[in-house]
Amino acid sequence: MIKIVSLMLVSLLAVSSAWAEGFTLSSPTVSGQLGISEVYNGFGCTGKNVSPELSWSEAPKGTKSYALTMYDPDAPTGSGWWHWIVFNIDSKTLSLKAGAGNVKNKTAPKGSVQSVTDYKTSGFGGACPPVGHGAHQYIFTVYALDTEKLSLDESANPALVGYMINSHTLAKSSLVAYYGR
Repeated sequence: MIKIVSLMLVSLLAVSSAWAEGFTLSSPTVSGQLGISEVYNGFGCTGKNVSPELSWSEAPKGTKSYALTMYDPDAPTGSGWWHWIVFNIDSKTLSLKAGAGNVKNKTAPKGSVQSVTDYKTSGFGGACPPVGHGAHQYIFTVYALDTEKLSLDESANPALVGYMINSHTLAKSSLVAYYGR
C-alpha cells in the first residue's frame, strides 16, 4: 500500500512539474512594477494606457488558440477588477505588440476579440488603484485553449469570458507586476 501511494505521489509530482516547466509568459516591458505606460488615463489616473508587449512559448500539444487577461485581485470591489480580456488569438500567434490593447489601432491579431472590461469598454484599461490603497497586483495570464474559437463577442462580460476560458484551458502562465499611488 505504501509503495502504491508513493508511486502515485511521484507520478503526480512529475505531471505537475511538467505542467509548470513549459508554458511561459514573458515581457520585455513588464517587470516587478508597472510603469506610467501601463497606467490608465482616467478615474483620476494620468497614465498612457498602453498595453505591454507580451510573448509566450512552449504551449502544450493540442493548443488551438490563446486568450490573455489582466486582472487586479486587490481592487476593493469584492470581485477584483478585469483590465484586459483578449481571446480567439490563433495558435500561430505567440506575442502581442505593445499597444495591441488599443482597439482603435487594430494592432491586435486578426480574428482576436477584446471584450469589455470592468471599465465598461473593450480593450486595455491600465492600472488605477485608489489613492492610498497600497500596491495592487496586476496579473497578466495567457491561456492555451483546446478550442479555436470561443463563441463570444466584444460585448461579453468578464465573468462569462472567464468561465469560457477556464472551461477550455489546457495550461496557463502568468506574470505579476505591482502598482500603487
